[in-house]
Formats: sequence, structure tokens, C-alpha cells
Amino acid sequence: MNYSIAFRTIVTKEIFRFVRIWPQTLLPPAITTALYFLIFGKLIGGRIGEINGATYMDYIVPGIILMSVISHSYANVVSSFYSTKFQRNIEELLVAPVPNWVILSGYVSGGIIRGLLVGTVVASISLLFSDIEVKNPYVALSIMILTATLFSLAGFINAVLAESFDDISIIPNFILTPLSYLGGVFYSVKMLPDIWQSISLGNPILYMINAFRYGLIGVTDVDIQLAFIMTIVFILVLTLLSLFLLYKGIGIKN
Repeated sequence: MNYSIAFRTIVTKEIFRFVRIWPQTLLPPAITTALYFLIFGKLIGGRIGEINGATYMDYIVPGIILMSVISHSYANVVSSFYSTKFQRNIEELLVAPVPNWVILSGYVSGGIIRGLLVGTVVASISLLFSDIEVKNPYVALSIMILTATLFSLAGFINAVLAESFDDISIIPNFILTPLSYLGGVFYSVKMLPDIWQSISLGNPILYMINAFRYGLIGVTDVDIQLAFIMTIVFILVLTLLSLFLLYKGIGIKN
């Protein structure tokens, strides 16, 4: 059976949803990014100097871009799917002859598209402050897509398990944001004491940011192959968990 119509319908709805309110979804990251580059890159970066052979401005650009991809791919799915639950529109999907994998792929694709679009906006803003020459475009693009996929899945799981609007803000505020800032966006993990280096290596976002940094400027603190393997394994695990939650109707068929 051809499920492409159902898939395209969900994806189209997701795209129109965040494009329609672009002043809330696309404009804020552009302004925030400009402030990051101005304050950390220009005002503070000149005093810090180079990190691993790269200027401080060039060093923080990849992390800020990927941090935007992470937050917005996650936010798109968690807010959209929870709104569908809250408004009881999810019942229309459940009674329709649409398999769970189509529902999941549709929402995740919407999160990926928003994440990549915001990442493109942030990257465009960075060109006003830095002249980065992309070293490994395939590595940069692939880790960007994989990261957007991973956090779109994470947002989906959060939305399924959330019981109120407050629940969809707990993980971004208390887990996602701290892990992103501690993932080597503004510093090299090698600058930390040994014990904190070991602790930081337990942060999966560290690997994604460093892999993306390697793709853009050729600098990394971690093994690139390990970064890809970890990201893909997390994607597989979260995909299976998402499909299980949909199959059991946990948080949906209550």
C-alpha cells in the first residue's frame, strides 16, 4: 500500500506550521546568534586568542550552529505532537489506515527540516563575523542531518510521555540546554582538568558538536568515527522506543 500521501500530508502540515509563524521560529535564532557572535566572538574572543589552531570566532561557529539545530528540531516535534494530543487530533491519525512508522517519520521529517532551516539561517549570520572555509562538507552535512534526526526523535518521545505543557519544557530547560552548553560549544574539552574531561566524554552532544566542527574547520577533540557510531546508535534506539510507544499507545490512548 502506498503511504506517500499520508507522509507528505504530515510533513507539509509541519512545514506550514512553523513557516506561518516565522517571526517566532526563524527570527529569534538569527538575533540570538548575532548576539553570541558579537559578545563571545568579537568582544571576548579577541582576548582568548586561538584554540587548537583556530581563532576563537571560527572555533565557536560550528557549536552555535549545531546548538540551534538541536534546540529547534527538538522543539518543533515536541510542541507539534503534544498539541496534536492536547487538541485530540491524534485520534484522527490513530483511526486512519496509517502505520505508526509513517506517523513517526512525518513528524520527525518536519523537525529535521526546521532544524536544518534554522541551521542555515544561523550559518548565514555567521558569515557576517567569520570567513570559514568548509573543510569536509560531507561530514558537516551528514552529522547535521543525523543530529536533527536524533533530537527530533527525542522531542517525539517527550511529547508522547508529556501529560501537560509544563512537561514539554522540563527536558529542554534542565537537560538539553545544560548538555548543549557543556558540549564544547565555547571551549575545548582539552582545556578542562583530567577529571572533568572524563566526565565531559559522557556527554553525547560533545561528540556531535566536535564532529560538526571537524567538518567545518577540521578541528576536533574526539574520534570522528566514534561520534558517528554513537549518533546512529542513539537514533536506532530512540526510533525503536518511539515505535514501541506508538504501538502500545502509551500517553496517547488514555
